[in-house]
Amino acid sequence: MSEERFDLTVRNGRVVSEGQVLLADVGVRQGVIAAIGEGLVPGVRDVDARGRWVLPGGVDSHCHIEQFSGMGVMGADDFYSATVSAAFGGTTTVIPFAAQHRGMKIPAVLEDYARRAREKAVIDYGFHLILTNPDEDTLSRDLPQAIHDGITSIKVYMTYDRMKLDDHQLLDVLAMAQREGALVMVHAENHDMIKWLAQKLVDSGHTRPKYHAIAHDPLAETEATNRAIALGRLIDTPILIVHVAGGETVDLIRHARTLGAKVFAESCPQYLFLTAEDLDRTGLEGAKFCCSPPPRDGASQEAIWRGFQDGTLVTYSSDHAPYRFDETGKLPKGEKTTFKDMANGVPGLELRVPLLFSEGFLKGRLDIHQFVELTATNHARMYGIFPRKGVIRVGSDADLAIWDEDRETVVRHEMLHDQVGYTPYEGRLVRGWPTVVVSRGRIVVEDGMLHAARGTGKYLARGTPDVSRNAPAPSERMHERPQAGFIQSLLRRDAKAA
Repeated sequence: MSEERFDLTVRNGRVVSEGQVLLADVGVRQGVIAAIGEGLVPGVRDVDARGRWVLPGGVDSHCHIEQFSGMGVMGADDFYSATVSAAFGGTTTVIPFAAQHRGMKIPAVLEDYARRAREKAVIDYGFHLILTNPDEDTLSRDLPQAIHDGITSIKVYMTYDRMKLDDHQLLDVLAMAQREGALVMVHAENHDMIKWLAQKLVDSGHTRPKYHAIAHDPLAETEATNRAIALGRLIDTPILIVHVAGGETVDLIRHARTLGAKVFAESCPQYLFLTAEDLDRTGLEGAKFCCSPPPRDGASQEAIWRGFQDGTLVTYSSDHAPYRFDETGKLPKGEKTTFKDMANGVPGLELRVPLLFSEGFLKGRLDIHQFVELTATNHARMYGIFPRKGVIRVGSDADLAIWDEDRETVVRHEMLHDQVGYTPYEGRLVRGWPTVVVSRGRIVVEDGMLHAARGTGKYLARGTPDVSRNAPAPSERMHERPQAGFIQSLLRRDAKAA
């Protein structure tokens, strides 16, 4: 009897699989990788990847999709446009945020968000939960239930009037996360530093977009990061600092990790390819580059690269925040909009992976294995979906991106698939692009055409985050606090009571 055919065979590619580069075929059955090797039997569909890279589909673990901001602004992208955009950029899994705002109940938030995604997504997705109301019911009932149901990461804010938690509340959340096996993601900026500076600037008539970067002084990020690390150490639970921007913050995280602190961190394209000078463009054009923390300078860009290279920064995410350049997003007061009024965030979902392939891998700043870890594997580990996602391995979902490293593209917004109306990377030359993208064995993008219907993506209930692979080495200095054992005994008592 002849050997059973594959549903899909990707042939002759340079397959990057768990630290190896293999000249091999990949055979897929029922959405799962069934074989990796030379000379595999034909598939119902064969794709020739000769001379091209076959990489795991990207995982973007920090993107805002169909979400109201803390200012009450709805982003331009819904789950259809966002996931289409992600797929064209080589990303096959997204983990956006179901956002609880003040007074909202988590079950209702999740029910609404799940419906939106279920109806529209073309690739697979999971959810984080933004937490702004850590009351007793939330911490003792609703959050544990959400974690049990597969939402195993929680984002908290140390800034924004309508979002921020104080240190006491953060400790409550960290204790709950330790008890339930969840990861806490922290937006770390010192709220009062920013508020004080912003008020001084506005009172002095300094309202243009460039002053956003001055109000969000790098020290605000560094101080809050240091405080978040200390809170995590007190509870002895892992935290992940999102969208790291400044060089001093990278150094702080690196130092804390050398001491054994359970701190992890990500950064984003805007901190590699934009600077504060972009905010100082004619008129209100600089608003297109406003995000928090803001881009810094060339020295900070180099510090972010070093952080990726040495493992201080473990994930590379888009922090896609799709606000249009009009009254519905960046310019709520039209020409009278000040930097305090502008929606914070920049788009980047589709360009996240191509930018790093071009400027990181092809320019020799990262090897191909670091590139794969930063865009896919580490995300899957950190957020409880490995090895289903983030790796080319027999038994894993067949999420693949076939890259042509010789293709050159000048970025224009018209070529992208989001609904924002602009890109901060307009005119940039990018070398390398994914020409075929496969999600669970389905070819969803091929030669510039979409082949996936809305609602065909699947929800991912995630497991316990695996922080062991990227964890800092244990340090005796972290255990010099004699009260640490007593604090842990109090937490165990609380856990038993819960």
